Amino acid sequence: MPALGLASHKGVTTYHRYDKTSKLWSKLAEFQTFAFDGYEPEFVDFEGKLYVSQLDKKGFSALYKFRDESASPEEQPWMKVEGFDVDGSPIWDYKAKQLLGIAYQSDAISSYWRHPTMKAMQERIDAQLTTTLNSIDCGDCLGSPVVLVTASSDKQPNLYLLYRPATDEFTVLGQKYPDIDPRRMGSRDFVRFAARDGLSIPMYITKPAGQGKGPWPTVVLVHGGPYIRGSSWEWDAEAQFMASRGYLVLQPEFRGSTGYGNALFKAGWKQWGQAMQDDLADAAKWAVDQGLADSKRIAIAGASYGGYATLMGLIKHPDIFRCGFEWVGVSDINLMYDISWSDFSNNWLKYGMPEMIGDQKRDAAALKEFSPLEQAHRLKQPLLMAYGADDRRVPLPHGAKFHDAVKAHNPNVEYVVYAGEYHGWYLEKTRFDFWRKVESFLERNLKQAP
Repeated sequence: MPALGLASHKGVTTYHRYDKTSKLWSKLAEFQTFAFDGYEPEFVDFEGKLYVSQLDKKGFSALYKFRDESASPEEQPWMKVEGFDVDGSPIWDYKAKQLLGIAYQSDAISSYWRHPTMKAMQERIDAQLTTTLNSIDCGDCLGSPVVLVTASSDKQPNLYLLYRPATDEFTVLGQKYPDIDPRRMGSRDFVRFAARDGLSIPMYITKPAGQGKGPWPTVVLVHGGPYIRGSSWEWDAEAQFMASRGYLVLQPEFRGSTGYGNALFKAGWKQWGQAMQDDLADAAKWAVDQGLADSKRIAIAGASYGGYATLMGLIKHPDIFRCGFEWVGVSDINLMYDISWSDFSNNWLKYGMPEMIGDQKRDAAALKEFSPLEQAHRLKQPLLMAYGADDRRVPLPHGAKFHDAVKAHNPNVEYVVYAGEYHGWYLEKTRFDFWRKVESFLERNLKQAP
């Protein structure tokens, strides 16, 4: 029987909890769905103890035990991660019926062990696998003769091994991408830089392997969402593809991104095309100042919201971005509200988007000003656009309308529509074709000095 339930209706989320004794559901809490200012139930342990996440005194999400007697979280967090929101999931021993720890993410994946046996096992594994992050997966962790270990790093895609605690030995099972040679991969770093208003912006950097010390031609790769966490330190296929071609790749966790505290998250509300966009330009400027990026050879790229940011970046910061490529990108903010066959929920359309992106009536001027479609005549740099014919998240009219508008003023626009594709590339043939187009596009427009 489930222990927790939630329902969202008309912008309000209600949490319910099941009582095993009475066999009844009761309301636990009720919050405005898109206010993000209450606690959120996460899980119930085998003893019936509820754990919730809420903001700590520094504005970062932490994990708390819930006090049934006062119907509120405890004062002190059960688990927190300095400088990051707790974004994790419980690790159970189902046979022993124990909560062993939490698998979580800071700048990279990690495990927080509460059980001493598992903490010691992690230390023994890490002592042998010194160049990777090592996650333990098991159902009967305390009693099983073997556990599954997933080893990964910035250069190593997931490698799967069986570990025998009794003998401290490993058996390699295989890896996710066996043809990838870690020795040829670029290194990834996590940094924080100050935006123009002083806000600290996290960012992942992938450096080209064997290409000297820079400055390099650079791609600012913008994550979608946008109100999600974009990346992590582990091996990244898109970043490594471009790094292997000699490009520095910057992946800023611009304002609005989650995982790095409430201040960064809420600083991105109603900032499409504005401060969110400036963060991307500031990331490029920071990399130039650090001697990493060549100021004359910087591109911008991304999918979905990242596609929107690509179009707006080329329009708003032509002095920084020499060219750009985008796929399944938003070109008209109002079209997200108006199109009838989008897969957005009514709850998000009516209550989330007006609060976080903009209200069509109160913020009409801003939504028009910061929609790329309204500014298409200003985009003069080379541009590659790609869309899925069956995309319901960002339907094809976003691409078609912008292409019609921009091609009248810009002869250097390449536009492709992939039949049978949705919001992202699900078919292998599409992925091959698109990234070959990207490779050729960057070779023509970014690789060589102007």
